[in-house]
Amino acid sequence: MNNESASLSENRGSNLAQLLKKYGIVLVLLLMIVVISILEPAFLRPKNIFNVLTQVSIFGIMSLGLTIVIISKGIDLSAGSVLALSAVLAASVGQAADATAKYFPNLPVLPIFVPIAVALLVGLICGAVNGLLIAKTGIPAFIATLGMQTAARGFALIYTQGKPISNLTKSFTNIGGKIFSVIPVPVVIYAIMIGITYIMLNHTRFGKNIYAIGGNIDAAEVSGIDVKKNLIMIYAYCGLLAGLAAVVFAGRTGSAHPGAASGYELTAIAATTIGGTSHSGGIGTIRGAVIGALILGVLRNGLTLLGVPAYWQQVTEGVIIVVAVIIDMRKNRQKK
Repeated sequence: MNNESASLSENRGSNLAQLLKKYGIVLVLLLMIVVISILEPAFLRPKNIFNVLTQVSIFGIMSLGLTIVIISKGIDLSAGSVLALSAVLAASVGQAADATAKYFPNLPVLPIFVPIAVALLVGLICGAVNGLLIAKTGIPAFIATLGMQTAARGFALIYTQGKPISNLTKSFTNIGGKIFSVIPVPVVIYAIMIGITYIMLNHTRFGKNIYAIGGNIDAAEVSGIDVKKNLIMIYAYCGLLAGLAAVVFAGRTGSAHPGAASGYELTAIAATTIGGTSHSGGIGTIRGAVIGALILGVLRNGLTLLGVPAYWQQVTEGVIIVVAVIIDMRKNRQKK
């Protein structure tokens, strides 16, 4: 009986450990919501919940792209700058007819799909350039994307002469509005991209290749995977999502500024890291990236409602990121 009891106890302990490993991050999010709700009941008001989701949507969309990049054992430091460049270019062709300081004075009001297409194309090109540099020259992703970060921000400043582009068309600003005056459009866009990215990562050959490249790039090449082609596609998709985030950003703010989204790429990286995506490559999920983004959004909103100064909020985020990376490193050591 003693042996049976000990064995049963071990099984229960093992099951609990597996449960915590699988759903621990969800429990952290739920615990945060409960604690903040007790300290500040206004947190659970529908208006505030939708506000949190809207704030999360922009860097959340970016984090989806960065998740597949990090799974492939890469990094993209240019996403925030690519967002800014995509936003100013899209805004310049999306201004209203009566806009003051119109970028193209003689340009008629264009259909909304034109500025959207411009933003997506710019993001896609920037991402593809990152992928080409990494795949064809062999330079580290850190250096390639750092160069793009600087160049994209520079182009945005040159294009606008450092000035914001505002007075966007109604159809453009509606992207930052609400459906039936209740559901924020950015949240709907984010949800759609979560579904698309999830399917791509988990139910396509491309998704399997991403995990294979991140797990062991040499083994991936030996198994017949075109690593260079896939790397270009990975970074192009990340850039495309940065372009989409630019559309949401400009639609929500009603303008675009060359200095916009500074540091957003770090927030997106933090979200996917907190969500369990390993910087060692080959490990990560879209579900984790979404939960990580929600944790950051809930944390920021909760600390604001509680009156915690913005500087201390940054310190708190930094501590959480470091802890997440330490946990990730310990998991990898245990596997080895």
